[in-house]
Amino acid sequence: MLVSPLTLASLMLATLVVAALPFLIYRQLRQPLALRPRDAIAGVAVFALSAMVIERALHDYLLRGNATTAAFLSNPLAFVVYGALAAGVCEEVGRFLGMRLLMKRAMARPAANRGARAMPGVDTNAGAGANLNANANARTAALRADDGAALSYGLGHGGAEAWMVGVLVQLQWIVFAILENRGRLNDYLGNLPGEAVMRVHLILASLTPQLAGIFALERVIALVFQIGLSVLMWRGVRTGSRAILPLAIVVHALIDVPAAMSQARIVPLAIVDTVYAVAAVFVAGWLMRTYRRPAVA
Repeated sequence: MLVSPLTLASLMLATLVVAALPFLIYRQLRQPLALRPRDAIAGVAVFALSAMVIERALHDYLLRGNATTAAFLSNPLAFVVYGALAAGVCEEVGRFLGMRLLMKRAMARPAANRGARAMPGVDTNAGAGANLNANANARTAALRADDGAALSYGLGHGGAEAWMVGVLVQLQWIVFAILENRGRLNDYLGNLPGEAVMRVHLILASLTPQLAGIFALERVIALVFQIGLSVLMWRGVRTGSRAILPLAIVVHALIDVPAAMSQARIVPLAIVDTVYAVAAVFVAGWLMRTYRRPAVA
């Protein structure tokens, strides 16, 4: 069955939007919020390591490699709890460690304004002490106002998720759809078992413009959540809060609960997406208010 031109165009447009969005936001806000590429790169690296390597290895072992845990996690409730906690622990521990490193680097950077230098005839020891205090206060004030680092990191972390979990997968399906329309898909998938090839045909037959729109909506929502979690973690790390890591793990796990329930076929996908869309509106509103006013300690 051929994939309609409208569906194929919708898939391409949705994929392009998701691929470009993190870059467009970064470019738009880079100057006003002093975003730094290094913070975004840190977010990309942390997501790649924590979610794509560590979390996937954990899933492979517990869900497929270990018969005992695989049998236990076949229970829908156990799967929901495990899926939510695994994502929360892996990603938030990585985010915490990454932001601790960024925070140390930020504290080590010379303050932009180092305060007045010692004047002639003034005690140099007293002037040095005053300068040290002024420098420390300037660094602290700059760090407190530096929520741009959180936004840049969140765009890197969320953008990496959008690309690795969304864009690259969708590009594969776009290629499959083009090959299907040209009658070359079976040859391309010749090394796969017949059952797997049939599954690909069935998925292609089920694609619609509406599904392309849902894909784009889900990826945008995920990006909003990742930025929100990054701001939450950054502010907690900045203030030295000991509760921020467990709090972030719990918040992340709660965010992932509806998705895990959908995967376990407990709740319909339409309800899950609606809940996420409403929550994302509130998170986006909070982020807009946050970056419209100076940050406070």
